[in-house]
Amino acid sequence: MTATDGSPAVGPPRGAAAPSTDPDRSPLSGPLPVARRRRVVPARARIMAWMLLLMAVVSLTVTVVTRNLLMQRVDAQVSAALQQEVQELQEVAESGVDRATQQPFRDVYELLYNHLQRQFPDDDEVLVGWIGPVETGEALRQNRAEPFPLADRPDVLMPILGSADTSGSAPTDAGEMRWVKAPVVHSANPGDSGAFVVGYLIDRDRAEVSETIQTLVLVSVLGLLFAGVAAWVVAGQILAPVRLVRQAAAEIGEHDLTQRIPVNGNDDIAALAEQFNAMLDRLEQAFAAQRQFVDDASHELRTPITIVRGHLELMGDDPADRAAVVRLCTDELDRMNRIVADLLVLAKAERPDFVRVEPVEVAELTSDIYAKVRAIADRRWLVEAIGEGVAHVDPQRVTQAMVQLAQNAVQHTGDGDDVLIGSSMLDGRVAFWVTDRGPGVPPGDQSKIFDRFSRGATGGASAHRSGAGLGLAIVRAIAEAHGGGVRLVSVPGQGASFGIDLPADRGGNR
Repeated sequence: MTATDGSPAVGPPRGAAAPSTDPDRSPLSGPLPVARRRRVVPARARIMAWMLLLMAVVSLTVTVVTRNLLMQRVDAQVSAALQQEVQELQEVAESGVDRATQQPFRDVYELLYNHLQRQFPDDDEVLVGWIGPVETGEALRQNRAEPFPLADRPDVLMPILGSADTSGSAPTDAGEMRWVKAPVVHSANPGDSGAFVVGYLIDRDRAEVSETIQTLVLVSVLGLLFAGVAAWVVAGQILAPVRLVRQAAAEIGEHDLTQRIPVNGNDDIAALAEQFNAMLDRLEQAFAAQRQFVDDASHELRTPITIVRGHLELMGDDPADRAAVVRLCTDELDRMNRIVADLLVLAKAERPDFVRVEPVEVAELTSDIYAKVRAIADRRWLVEAIGEGVAHVDPQRVTQAMVQLAQNAVQHTGDGDDVLIGSSMLDGRVAFWVTDRGPGVPPGDQSKIFDRFSRGATGGASAHRSGAGLGLAIVRAIAEAHGGGVRLVSVPGQGASFGIDLPADRGGNR
């Protein structure tokens, strides 16, 4: 096939279907799979269903077992009643004496007749006496209304008399009949014989059992309905805090972490709500720290970036001018690097692994800090006091805080001025401090000097003006991570004492 311009036509081969243009269909694999939303069965419905299933199984088991026991009881009662009738006849036959006249029975007929007239069978019992051989004998019945005329039904009676078994079951118009047969022989005349047949119609007793089972089934169904309603209500009450957890989780976002779940009771659901609230607290703190880091970084880095960009834009071709701009930009980049490093330290302070406590000798840690801070600047470094004992702290973080305090003291003192390092351990707490003889901290600045980017009054210290105001904030973060706090004692014009006060036995447990 060719196109109208003579070029070969491009298309599917003959006999092949044209490519589908349906956007929901792939030419290679047919219809594209459609993502189906997973159908979730509510926990309330599952609890109710499982409870109803369990109760249904229990009810069915109880019903079946009860029916079997009642049927067995009916069979046992019928067998006992039949055996009792036969036993009474055997006792009379063995005595061979009429109890009314105290005379011996003359024949089998008299024995059976007298015995039948003296019996008071149950409503479902049938008593029949048979005189003579099976083929030619005659039947004797009681003079009462019988539930089934066995003596007048040879189709039922004759198979019983001719059976070699002494007991069995026979179908009748009145239902199944259990029977027992006992031979009767006159003691004085063995040729005079007969039989005694006792029948019991068992269907009425079985019908009573069936009615009982039907009543039990009806009660079980009503119980299941009541249990279903109760399970639905109780499951709803139990799962109410769980629904609150789900709703709170659905409403929580990056800008709304204030949602909390009310905690009622002291069960597992209440514990779940408490743990969920604690998780929300940690998330809120983490998001707050993240926002604080971003705000602080954008606030503090904007100025050096502006300075570097402005000088680079105005930089000329003069080599001396270029060198000055490069030196200025390098200083600003170094300052930015320090700011970023300090901000990272503050951001990490919210993490549970920010401090790693271990048993430390306070005296040894104080000596190590003193040896390290002496190299910071040309000052007259002195040890004011040394604590004795073992404290559970993070030695690296404590050293970092003390170096920050020492650097702060250097910024407010001159060459040769006294700077004191000290530590103490008393009443389960350990304290480290740095004291200087500088201008001190004005009372208005003492409450906010440990905040981020808060420099307070410079007191004429030029080095202080170049800082970012994060050093004391880092000190406070380290102290709070240990479960302690910061301390400041200062009198304007007489110096200042900055320190950290930490628990000595459980540092870092927040």
